[in-house]
Amino acid sequence: MDIVMLFALQLAIVLACLFYGARKGGIALGLLGGLGLVILAFFFKLPPGKPPVDVMLTIVAVVAASATLQASGGLDVMLQAAEKLLRRNPKYVSILAPFTTCILTMLCGTGHVVYTMLPIIYDVAIKNDIRPERPMAAASVASQMGIMASPVSVAIVSLAAFLAKAPVNGEVISFVTLLSVSIPATLVGVLAIGIFSWFRGKDLDRDPEFQARIADPETRARIYGDSTTLLGRKLASRQWAAMWIFLAAIVVVALLGAFDSLRPLSGGKPVSMILTIQMFMLAAGALMVVLTKTDPVAIGKSEVFRAGMIAVIAVFGIAWMADTVFECNLPQLKSALADTVKTHPWAYGLALLVVSKFVNSQAAAISALVPVALAIGVPPGYVVAFGAAAYGYYILPTYPSDLATIQFDRSGTTHIGKYVINHSFILPGLIGVFTSCVVGLILATARGLV
Repeated sequence: MDIVMLFALQLAIVLACLFYGARKGGIALGLLGGLGLVILAFFFKLPPGKPPVDVMLTIVAVVAASATLQASGGLDVMLQAAEKLLRRNPKYVSILAPFTTCILTMLCGTGHVVYTMLPIIYDVAIKNDIRPERPMAAASVASQMGIMASPVSVAIVSLAAFLAKAPVNGEVISFVTLLSVSIPATLVGVLAIGIFSWFRGKDLDRDPEFQARIADPETRARIYGDSTTLLGRKLASRQWAAMWIFLAAIVVVALLGAFDSLRPLSGGKPVSMILTIQMFMLAAGALMVVLTKTDPVAIGKSEVFRAGMIAVIAVFGIAWMADTVFECNLPQLKSALADTVKTHPWAYGLALLVVSKFVNSQAAAISALVPVALAIGVPPGYVVAFGAAAYGYYILPTYPSDLATIQFDRSGTTHIGKYVINHSFILPGLIGVFTSCVVGLILATARGLV
């Protein structure tokens, strides 16, 4: 069997594991990666690659801190502040809602915070006769886009770890440099979503389908319903303390990333940012437990912890399997693709978008594709510029946050169309990701990364 056929067969196994794992969902994605690895190692005799231990340990540390924030009630402080902003400015909810969910994700490192905000966004919209689809679909998409702008997200931490091994002109792209591109690029993309959403769809008083629904008194009562709010809840001082501890840890990590001299030396060089993030995230979690008397048992039962551990297993299996295949075929890939990636670097962004849709995870897409892209010659600057393309799972409305948004929108305006692909999230997703990639390329070029 020639080399091309052999590689094609190995790649087919990788893709089959990705497709089936993504279809099963949850932890199955990582487990299927392990199955693919066994097949590659024992049947194709490929030497196993290296599991991404640094990435996995960093994810564990970040998830532990974020889960402690949720268990301590510190997350409720952020959610309550977000609700106050929306209720004081209902006219602008189509723009403010996506910014709110994006920023919450940036602070917490996970898009799962959107679930608590969705009923609030719906209530603000419907009580002010604003088409709920406008802010709700935008908020769901923006919550996922915020992952690539969060200093404590699994995806951005994974990307920073891979870039640390790929210097540009002899210098590594620092954690702060990465964020200096990804944060403004993401926020401009979210702004584009908000502007589009302001005008999308028919106003409720001109929408015949909506008017037909509320013609029935029972349906009207269900659609307009009772208000959902966090504003009446009195928050304890320990919840505020937990929030400030978590935010302080993020600020310290950012400062240590910006100023190498503040970090202790190891082997004559400043301690790496990967180890720095791990230390301060664990320390933040410890301080929250000690100072706010958070029950450690509750941490392991939180939604953030559950989702984070699933991400660890996914990155473990997927990245290890992909590294095994591509490391063994690296010489052939370099010779075949080097010229293509140099002349058409945007192809990397397209490939990342497609892989993300298959694996339904930005962290898993980055872990699977970024090491390969860097190895075959994609300039690290383009990897930074097109980071937003790691969010491609809006293409089909199968992601939990999108499905939840549809359920929370009792008006029925947020929907899946007759042809499935024509759903409420596809246009905000395309606009947001495309805009972020363009802005990311401009910023990366201005920083001298491209």
